[in-house]
Amino acid sequence: MKKKNYIKIAKDTINLEIKALNKLKSNINNSFNLAVEQISKCQSKVILCGVGKSGLIANKIAATLSSVGTPSFYLSASDSSHGDLGSISKRDILILISNSGETNELKNIIQYANRNKILLIAIVSKKDSVLYRSSDIQLLIPKVTEAENIVPTSSTTSQLALGDALAIATMKQKKFNKTDFKKIHPAGSLGAQLKTVDDIMLQDNSIPFVNENLKMKEALKILNAKKLGFLLVRDKKKLTRGIITDGELRRIGQKKHNLYNLLAKQVMTKNPIGIDKNELAAKALSIMNSKKITSICVYNKKNKLKTIGVLHIHNILKSNIS
Repeated sequence: MKKKNYIKIAKDTINLEIKALNKLKSNINNSFNLAVEQISKCQSKVILCGVGKSGLIANKIAATLSSVGTPSFYLSASDSSHGDLGSISKRDILILISNSGETNELKNIIQYANRNKILLIAIVSKKDSVLYRSSDIQLLIPKVTEAENIVPTSSTTSQLALGDALAIATMKQKKFNKTDFKKIHPAGSLGAQLKTVDDIMLQDNSIPFVNENLKMKEALKILNAKKLGFLLVRDKKKLTRGIITDGELRRIGQKKHNLYNLLAKQVMTKNPIGIDKNELAAKALSIMNSKKITSICVYNKKNKLKTIGVLHIHNILKSNIS
């Protein structure tokens, strides 16, 4: 029996979906702008609904919108006719997704939205449909060829892409940034990569500060007590002037026998590398790797010489940042 090669089937399916996306891209018009403006102004919640494969797409779009700062929920079309219409308020926005626009399960929802003057956005493929005619804003999916002419593939890919575009455009309109994103993605690898220096830095009594005129005999006691492998040297105005690392101390100790009697400012390396507290911790790691250092000073951008924290590479690694 001859073994089949399914690669051509895969490529044909993907090509159909690529063609569908290109048609969708060419079809984006001012209705998209209107939808983004309305979603951005929504003071309540965005509710998405669809049936079958379109329902699965609606669920995913709701999750994406919520993840970028627009509270959104998926409503089951079948459950809505048995009481769940009560979860829709007049301040909500309703997005219904249907390829044909004639799905029976959606008709009760359409009537409820029209009767209560709830803003209705349609993602639909047919202009001569109930959903298209009943909607306030129509986002038209161009007619596409499905895999084997029957399986919902190109149409659902178009629906998903349009939903993603709505989410990103709304995010931009609402000026939802990386800091906002981090707040609602605190867990997992994504949350780790969005942590700022301020989130994980050591501060207050954990920082190994010494005065620049302190003798090294006393400074070494602080170095041993803090156990971070370095000291930050400050002047009388508490401005950071240098850093002393244990590696430097070993090299100096080999050359000078009177290390204990030296002042911290005679041993320090001037102008230690620093980073603003609001930068991503991943950027701090990149700096450490490029400079071949294990610690970095943290400052507020108002004054780079005023150290408010320190970041050790161990803090970064414990936070699963790479």
